[in-house]
Amino acid sequence: MRKKTESAAPVVVIGAGMAGARLAARVPGVTVVGEERHAPYNRVLLADVLAGRYAPDVIALPATEVRRGVRAVRIDRADRLVHCDDGSVLHYGRLVLATGSNPVLPPLRGLGATLPDGVHPFRTLDDALALRAAVRPGARAVVIGGGLLGVSAARALAECGAQVVLAQQSEHLMERQLDPEAAALLRVHLEALGVEVHTECRVRGLRCTTTATGESVRAVQLSDGYELAADLTVLACGVRPRTGLARAAGLDVRKGIVVDDELRTSDPYIHALGDCAEHRSTLYGLAGPALEQADVLAEVLAGRPARYEGTRALTRLTLRSPDPVHALDLAAFGEARPLPGDDVIRLSDATRGAYRTVVLREGRLAGGVLLGDLGAVAGLARTWQDDEPLPPAMSLLHLLTDDGGH
Repeated sequence: MRKKTESAAPVVVIGAGMAGARLAARVPGVTVVGEERHAPYNRVLLADVLAGRYAPDVIALPATEVRRGVRAVRIDRADRLVHCDDGSVLHYGRLVLATGSNPVLPPLRGLGATLPDGVHPFRTLDDALALRAAVRPGARAVVIGGGLLGVSAARALAECGAQVVLAQQSEHLMERQLDPEAAALLRVHLEALGVEVHTECRVRGLRCTTTATGESVRAVQLSDGYELAADLTVLACGVRPRTGLARAAGLDVRKGIVVDDELRTSDPYIHALGDCAEHRSTLYGLAGPALEQADVLAEVLAGRPARYEGTRALTRLTLRSPDPVHALDLAAFGEARPLPGDDVIRLSDATRGAYRTVVLREGRLAGGVLLGDLGAVAGLARTWQDDEPLPPAMSLLHLLTDDGGH
């Protein structure tokens, strides 16, 4: 009887991002609280909104009832209540934290709690719309951070006609996903579109001037004293899980909110998923794992046996363009950097603008990078995700070339 009562108790989800919306679409009667004023949307397509290819309604997710513009401020675990900033109080039988992550604001001179005019994070739909409204043809834009988000933002700003400089602190672009050769090809692609790329570039601060409305950015200062003139500065320096509510409620929090294989926190009535959740010491920060976690949790909340055992996530980036010649597809999975003793198979076709490399470790596919022609990505990703011993060499070559090696 107790199990039946608990399953019938209300489910409250804090966070209306992709993970929260996916869960709500699969669990009837869920109450979703979301801080953003927009309906849930596909965050993966924000660069397309910035570039003007998609309007906000195009990236909206299937309709989910959300209490928009409402922020949860406190969790009362003893009485199972969520207190919100509009004064409302929600009772829950099960609570799901899908609070996502915040953009990392680097410790730069000139960057305080209030961002100067012209300085933009790039994490939400409002961020994308604000940048879209601010950018003008010929505007000088500096993107700080050369990861997945920074590359997408730089490409979109260039498409808007801005003069874009991309400043990356590490040795090459998208260092978490790409090997040096693939990163070099990506750099060539961006430079062909007019993006000026600086790697091993440490940003020291911002130079701002005082205007009638406050501080306004004028330049990005580098550690060597050089300045990059800037009308717009985009902060794409990574994200940090939003764990404040969980920590204040006394839940187990490390880098993220710690969850078990049923996405359950240290409180048996509270679950967490998506960017804010840490599962088996792993933070994913990608859409694919968040959606998979939501599907597993939907089964758990329905009383059916289900376990989340981690995601072997594929990172895919499509840099679209009105001119197909300037479009670029990229996919990366697993560990693309070989360790001592690993074997590497690498194919490069300058004529087709294609690059493919896979890393083999102890008879299994450890990871790979594909750039340009992604015809082989599905077969390779399946082989990697299955984590089975590899087929004979010619079969692997067939997967890699998508044409049997001819």
